[in-house]
Amino acid sequence: MRTASHRIAAARVLAGAALAACALLAGPAVPAVAAPDPSVSATPAPTGTVTWTVQPATADGPDGRISLRHVLDPGASVEEHVAVTNFSDRDATFVLYAGDGVVGDTGDFDVPFGPDSRQDAGAWVELGEVEGAQRLDDGRLQLTLGPSSTVLVPLTISVPADAAPGDHPAGVVAELVDGGSEVRLAARVGTRLHLRVSGDIQASVVADEVDARWEPSWNPFGPGAVRVRYVVRNAGDVRLGARSTVQLAGPGDTGSAEAVSEVREVLPDRSALVEVTLPVWPLLRASGGVEVTPLVVGEDVVEVKLERTTAAVAVWTPPWSQLALVLLVVAGVLLVRWLRRRSARRVQAHVAAALAAAGVDPARAAGPSGAGPREPDRAGRSVGTRADEATP
Repeated sequence: MRTASHRIAAARVLAGAALAACALLAGPAVPAVAAPDPSVSATPAPTGTVTWTVQPATADGPDGRISLRHVLDPGASVEEHVAVTNFSDRDATFVLYAGDGVVGDTGDFDVPFGPDSRQDAGAWVELGEVEGAQRLDDGRLQLTLGPSSTVLVPLTISVPADAAPGDHPAGVVAELVDGGSEVRLAARVGTRLHLRVSGDIQASVVADEVDARWEPSWNPFGPGAVRVRYVVRNAGDVRLGARSTVQLAGPGDTGSAEAVSEVREVLPDRSALVEVTLPVWPLLRASGGVEVTPLVVGEDVVEVKLERTTAAVAVWTPPWSQLALVLLVVAGVLLVRWLRRRSARRVQAHVAAALAAAGVDPARAAGPSGAGPREPDRAGRSVGTRADEATP
């Protein structure tokens, strides 16, 4: 992976040194390995701290570039220099090495050191000899710089004849190994190499491994959420940035939602994880897509056409809270009806008991089929509607 800059902060300088290094490393380009600010060299480091930088240079000294940038044919080589400067008020010992560039999960460029750190362009860089420096068994170069001093380190970049066209990121790093008793942490500072091998290239970024999960809301009057996770993968040969747009909508494009995110840099054959959350109404199912738009990074030149790519996404969005509300309403209606019927039965029971206490037959008082008591005629006789009483 690759990223332009020069600042690889990772750990070993005392608290004050760390602050000074942070101020030095906070370059405007890319957070992990950024170009040094030439104006910093005019201000000496605080007493007892260790502050240093690595920057592009010529044989005459630092030249103001923020990175080493070359387009080379397969089998070609180029000579370069980097300047290592110790801003401290005492001696400091460093080890220098070249390695493959990577972009970490935070999006910062880094040049780690290890058995697998020189599988690509890092192996193309050979550090030259420096007076007073020692070549270590692992190929790194160890050197000691006096207070407020600079040393120029030559290097040769040799591209293999079978190198694939496209971008091959790398970097040159100076790591503090002996800062005296004041040193508490380890720190690395480096400069980035933007190396591109000429030839036919492809430039494409796509969304892969798209996963959508429904997270219902317990508020039946509000939307739920759909969490969409996917990786933006560089399927081409050159580094690219990416702007991705996730769109979801219910049936008939109802309740549409959108989320936009950007990835600053994705190196060839690498990917970056993206996660977004969209407010979605529970309309049973939501569908849409992830549209990825490739972006040119920094001063890069990409001569092929950049095209958008789209990946489909769909997720079931059952309205659980709304269903629960409906069930509660139905249960409430049934409960009210049951309570009313029970109350009516109790009233009828009380009436029957009162009539029985008065010596009145409840059945006759109720009339035929419960029609109610018969009313008296003008002579005071009870008028009924029973069939036997209606017969002459």
